[in-house]
Amino acid sequence: MRIKACRQAHFNAAHRLYRKDWSDEKNFEVFGKCSNPKYHGHNYELIVAVIGEIDPETGYLMDLKILKEYIKTEVEDYMDHKNLNEEVEEFKDVNPTVENIAVVIWNRLRKKITSVYDIEITLYETPRNFVIYKGE
Repeated sequence: MRIKACRQAHFNAAHRLYRKDWSDEKNFEVFGKCSNPKYHGHNYELIVAVIGEIDPETGYLMDLKILKEYIKTEVEDYMDHKNLNEEVEEFKDVNPTVENIAVVIWNRLRKKITSVYDIEITLYETPRNFVIYKGE
């Protein structure tokens, strides 16, 4: 029987959506106010789901204290109160859209969480705008 165990977290970060090879006019046309050269910020809400089989010995899918620590080191410590464009290596040449942020989070957690589990990232940029990434 497969089950999904989830841990919720949050972080705050600034970013600018733009392409370096486009003019300011084209960036504004495509990304609107999110292309502000002075950046803007979000209060991101994150849900990390681990999916797999319950361990019959412990009754756990995964010890959520361990998942909590992985989220702290790989996401919160790494991205919280940062300018994603300037301070997070993965976004030096990648536009830090909510989609790309979710992929980066998934990749960082995938390196920590054993491959016997599937991982699903749900990342809210605003209460109404969010993405779900399953590593596919």
